Amino acid sequence: MATLELRKVHKSYGSGLADTLKNIELKIDSGEFLILVGPSGCGKSTLMNCIAGLESISGGEILVEGADISGMSPKDRDIAMVFQSYALYPTMSVRDNIAFGLKMRKMAPEAIDEEVARVARLLQIEHLLKRKPGQLSGGQQQRVAMGRALARRPKIYLFDEPLSNLDAKLRVEMRTEIKLMHQRLKTTTVYVTHDQIEAMTLGDKVAVMKEGIIQQFGTPQQIYNDPANLFVASFIGSPPMNFIPVKLEPAGNQLFAPLCSGEKAELSCALPLAAMAEGVEGREVILGVRPEQIQTTAGTPGLVPIAAEVEIIEPTGPDTLVFVTLNQTKVCCRMSPDDAPRVGQVIELQLDPEKIMLFDANSGERLRPLSATTAQSASNVTRLRSL
Repeated sequence: MATLELRKVHKSYGSGLADTLKNIELKIDSGEFLILVGPSGCGKSTLMNCIAGLESISGGEILVEGADISGMSPKDRDIAMVFQSYALYPTMSVRDNIAFGLKMRKMAPEAIDEEVARVARLLQIEHLLKRKPGQLSGGQQQRVAMGRALARRPKIYLFDEPLSNLDAKLRVEMRTEIKLMHQRLKTTTVYVTHDQIEAMTLGDKVAVMKEGIIQQFGTPQQIYNDPANLFVASFIGSPPMNFIPVKLEPAGNQLFAPLCSGEKAELSCALPLAAMAEGVEGREVILGVRPEQIQTTAGTPGLVPIAAEVEIIEPTGPDTLVFVTLNQTKVCCRMSPDDAPRVGQVIELQLDPEKIMLFDANSGERLRPLSATTAQSASNVTRLRSL
């Protein structure tokens, strides 16, 4: 096990070209599981290759256990990598694929046999050791690729989108296997994916990337419950957060965010105190609320429901997604299948006042609550009303 730290790492492919990585700062403790997540082209695989030594960095430092490995060759970094394409030797048996790296390190034959047996037991592939990769399923090939990395017992494991070539059911099964494996081995791991479900379920820490920049770094729950900006809020969560454009209007010592559903209704709600910040009056902002945080049954004290017509329903099994329109924007509500309405039915909605977030409409940055001192002198009640 080993700590991993990146200090101001950047990567450029030449003058005149935009940096692929821009001042990456990350630190994970020994034994932690780090997820690098983001859309295609965000730089996550490039960052993975830089950690492995497959690509050189243009500046900054990569430290393992406090030692700078930036200038070392890949073979000297004591890092094992599992590729998206498996990268197995087609003419070798499963056993020889797993043992290949150990032979290159001139390990004794008896020790190699013992290590191959250990890894095969761990991954439950003892019955496959004599087969060639072409005789294996995608999931079996991925297990062999993982076995080859496990046999080295490195300081750090790197996984580059290892499940993207598998079907949905097998992906879920392998995700569970990887998590169980990490819990048993406790080896520091960096895992690249574009799948935010993998990011939320696998990682101890998550780094959300966009255009070579880390937008937010934290635990899965921190990123889900407290996104730093509009991009993070939209990328993490399935179904994604609802974003409703509103224009805050002053009225006395309060602010109003008009909502139009096509029905005459009114909703009272305590918005985040960021709405009371200086200069926010008359400003267009984005109101964010997750589907599960929209209540679809009236009755919460102090809140008046807003009526909206159901336009689409999408049963998913454990939940039913219900879509309505607010401010000419499709809004998704997550409901129990037993309470699901019909298309065309008018339902009453209430927003959870503790979960509403506000974002700047231009920059996408989160509007944060006022400090405690300022908050004491500000009104913490804002009314949302329909037109």
